[in-house]
Amino acid sequence: MAASMFRCFSRGRWFGSPGTSGFLFLGLREAHSGAQGLLAVQKARGLFKEFFPERGTKIELPELFDRGTGNFPQTIYCGFDPTADSLHVGHLLALLGLFHFQRAGHNVIALVGGATARLGDPSGRTKEREALGAERVRSNARALRQGLLAMGANHQQLFADGRPWGSFTVLDNSAWYQKQHLVDFLSAVGGHFRMGTLLSRLSVQTRLKSPEGMSLAEFFYQVLQAYDFYYLFQHYGCRVQLGGSDQLGNIMSGYEFIHKLTGEDVFGITVPLITSTTGAKLGKSAGNAVWLNRDKTSPFELYQFFVRQQDNLVERYLKLFTFLPLPEIDHIMQLHEKEPEKRGPQKRLAAEVTKLVHGQEGLASAKRCTQALYHSSIDALEVMSDQELKELFKEASFSELVLDPGTSVLDTCRKANAIPDGPRGYRMITEGGVSINHRQVTNPESVLVVGQHILKNGLSLLKIGKRNFYIIKWLQL
Repeated sequence: MAASMFRCFSRGRWFGSPGTSGFLFLGLREAHSGAQGLLAVQKARGLFKEFFPERGTKIELPELFDRGTGNFPQTIYCGFDPTADSLHVGHLLALLGLFHFQRAGHNVIALVGGATARLGDPSGRTKEREALGAERVRSNARALRQGLLAMGANHQQLFADGRPWGSFTVLDNSAWYQKQHLVDFLSAVGGHFRMGTLLSRLSVQTRLKSPEGMSLAEFFYQVLQAYDFYYLFQHYGCRVQLGGSDQLGNIMSGYEFIHKLTGEDVFGITVPLITSTTGAKLGKSAGNAVWLNRDKTSPFELYQFFVRQQDNLVERYLKLFTFLPLPEIDHIMQLHEKEPEKRGPQKRLAAEVTKLVHGQEGLASAKRCTQALYHSSIDALEVMSDQELKELFKEASFSELVLDPGTSVLDTCRKANAIPDGPRGYRMITEGGVSINHRQVTNPESVLVVGQHILKNGLSLLKIGKRNFYIIKWLQL
């Protein structure tokens, strides 16, 4: 069983148990990177995109992950800024990258940017982020830590492969920045950065040429990210930073800073950015985020996001978003060619991602909601919770009603404010415009029957027309 440890660092205390230029496009160096070439395998899956630096280091990147070189295990980190109170699908590939390293026996760190989020990362942005207050950032950081630890636990419990794993640690960079004084920090750190180099970064150049320009706070962001890398190198022996492909400039700054101070080499690995069908980066700023927090995107909605992926994307997404071996993915795609109408790859993709994000119960919830909505399953409706019904029918009105003796279909519709008063509402029922629990009702005077109109869970799903839903919770049954 996977031996993974979980730690969380906040406000300087531990919680839980401790436990130069050029890119290397890896593909021919499997002999140097573990049993099957950890880096080469992930490059083949499409998960790892760019490697930095390419050459000129005392130890080359693949050798760090070779069990036979004395460098094993390594520590790898990736940062997540709490600009919202939840991660989203756009963050998943970086997290999957950390998990793949953990599964290979290395120690990984998910770094919440409780300090850096106050500045805002300019990478990949055309204008400055909306400023967030200190309390808002602290609240978001707490939510991100909880979400990261929950996914780490799901990964350990549901995806174990029998190998000994490394540790999964969650830290917050506010723990070390809150102890720093501005002048002291600039005096100690600022002298090691050259303005020409910082100004040459693509993210900086793009913003400087824009009508809005770039603030000093944003410009200073790459210095803090570089210092994060240095701090983790000094205190945790971290020599590899993982990030989205838009983070390469910041990773370079970290490499240069650490090399100047210590003479040691560190490395960067990027993962591809996931975009929408229009080519827009998935995320909060673009307004197309699919969140990983259940309060913002339900397990059903996350499941359906992946079920709806196009055939020309699903094989790539199975390689990127799941731990399934490549031969198994090939087999899934071969079956898909014979029976494409079953959407087998999409369903498997959706199941794997939903299970990682929301656990086994979250996946079961997504499947119940799918059966209830798309297959009119009464059995699924009967075992759904209030929360699931509200998640499934987000626009539905929710009412709590007392079941009086003799309550009819017409009484129910009127108490729920689902039909207009008078003859028009009556005709809506007789003309077949009303259903209860996916069953059409045409007699307004029919008395409600427990087990038919009222499910075992004490709920009724009232549908008026094609799209108007009303959820009724019956009291005093």
